[in-house]
Amino acid sequence: MKRKSHVFTAIFLTIIFLTSSGFTVVGHRGDPTKYPEETIQSDDSAFNSGADYVELDLHLSADGQLVVSHDDDLYRITHTHAIVSQNTWQALSQLTYDNGEHVMSLDELFEHYQKKPNTKFVLETKIDHSIDPSYQLEDEIAATIKKYHMEKRVMIHSFSAASLFHFRKIMPDAYLILLVGSLKRINFSNLPQVDAVNVSSDLILNHSWLIHWLHRINKQVYVWAEMDESPELWHWLINKNIDGVVTNFPSTGFKYKLAKQGTKKYDIHRNGIYFGKEKTATMMNPYVRVKQKKYVKPGQKLEVMYGVRAHNQLYYQIDNQTFISAEFVNLDLKQQDVAPYKDKQILAKPQHKVPIYRLPENQAKTKKEMPINTLYKIQNFNGSPKSMWLHTSLGWVKARDILFYGFFDGTSWHNYNKLPRINRYTNIALLEYLPLQAPKTLNFTQQIRATWKLNNKQKIDSLK
Repeated sequence: MKRKSHVFTAIFLTIIFLTSSGFTVVGHRGDPTKYPEETIQSDDSAFNSGADYVELDLHLSADGQLVVSHDDDLYRITHTHAIVSQNTWQALSQLTYDNGEHVMSLDELFEHYQKKPNTKFVLETKIDHSIDPSYQLEDEIAATIKKYHMEKRVMIHSFSAASLFHFRKIMPDAYLILLVGSLKRINFSNLPQVDAVNVSSDLILNHSWLIHWLHRINKQVYVWAEMDESPELWHWLINKNIDGVVTNFPSTGFKYKLAKQGTKKYDIHRNGIYFGKEKTATMMNPYVRVKQKKYVKPGQKLEVMYGVRAHNQLYYQIDNQTFISAEFVNLDLKQQDVAPYKDKQILAKPQHKVPIYRLPENQAKTKKEMPINTLYKIQNFNGSPKSMWLHTSLGWVKARDILFYGFFDGTSWHNYNKLPRINRYTNIALLEYLPLQAPKTLNFTQQIRATWKLNNKQKIDSLK
């Protein structure tokens, strides 16, 4: 009887651990800080960074095609004013993002990922049924999900309760999530129809009892927040019993998911390039960090097998018992992506605080800031074309926080203009920087002469 009791206790504790450790990471519109939102490149980056799901938004074109886009007007993402609901799919599909990808339909998305079973999606219906009483959007989404047999690989969320109620009728087994920004929307006219609630982080912070209350009525709790600059919020959230996060920074979400699970090592299996300026010794174990007589050379291509976090730093395993610091290994940047910026200098933007980071990741922010009116040479790069990190003698800074300096000759501009649109940073110092000259110190004789000249000038001016 005692043994049975121990077995039951062990099973019970295992269930508690599996249900309380970790959480689902949802990449909001893919990985939008690294690549243009809601593109294949952005979605792939989110999945590669550890996202369990990618969140996408859906509109209907004028001829009834499901278009993947957050905005009804595509200007922000394609630089062309085109209202989705007022244009045909043929016209919309010609528009391109900064990375060269075309605007995508839900059919194209599902076709691309159909044979990749580990890729899953959260679909948001962008509709207000008080304005549009039609349920064509929902019906088309349901038909497309069934067409590609994606029923077990999608969740649907919306601010529109009417939209979710309709899905419950046409897809009884669908997993539905209600998006809320205020407590008023969490009521018993809405909750019986949904499986989960996606709550803003501010609402959770102000009403921490909400998580327990929603779990009591068997509703899962997702939290939306960017959370890139707030380790305090991440630490607070992972110590709460939340079921998922929807974030613009899936790699950060995945990092904290691993921390909650107690996981140190995880799969990567991607090709990378060592961007270091000098060869560096590898190590057998990132926990002990004893260097080997085995080196990685500048520009060397690497097969990154696993990532390991140790000493509050990321290391990559590149062979059996062979590890290297991830600081100068690039998975998303190639040499041609950074070529025009090499050997350039940078300045802090005027009236702009530029934080210094210990490593090229948001959670490694220090209390130091880049001094103003001072030039620093770019020593190295990391990140992605849209979200590049620059290494200087001070540490790491974000490319969007500074001014690139040195694009004054024809060759520099030629190389810059050859870059794809996503790689072209516009924060460039167009004029040469002339540091202020300190006033010269005059000796006694020079001071007497300067005073005499000034007095004579004043006398002449008074006679005019």
